[in-house]
Amino acid sequence: MTTKDPKIEAIERFFAAYAANDVDGIAQVLAENVEWTIPGHHPLAGTKRGIDEVRAFFEQLAKTGFQAAPLFLEANEEYVVDVHRGWSTEGVGQVDTTWALIWHFGADGKVDHVVNLSADQHQMDAFVWANFDLAPLPGRLA
Repeated sequence: MTTKDPKIEAIERFFAAYAANDVDGIAQVLAENVEWTIPGHHPLAGTKRGIDEVRAFFEQLAKTGFQAAPLFLEANEEYVVDVHRGWSTEGVGQVDTTWALIWHFGADGKVDHVVNLSADQHQMDAFVWANFDLAPLPGRLA
């Protein structure tokens, strides 16, 4: 009998929480100081630092009914690589593409760094711009 890698189990819990729109469940697999990098040239792109920023990202993405279905998961000592289909169910236009994520696990067994890679970044950029506006100036500036 083969025992499943606990890192794979953590990513499976993440995807189950994601499918249920359970942001608290998503946060349970993340380290407090997690860094999550979203590629692109759109209002949701950039590196999110800390659970609050990652939660805010997923709360916004949920407004477009974004879904994800894992296709592949593999782990080594520190990393999990996942390939999944990601698509929208609501909003202006549609996005339906393949994503690869590189998940790094810290010594505490929680995810402390994630990098998203999109198979069709142009599609995602156009979709996000069609569905999310920037706050007006000067409020958008820190």
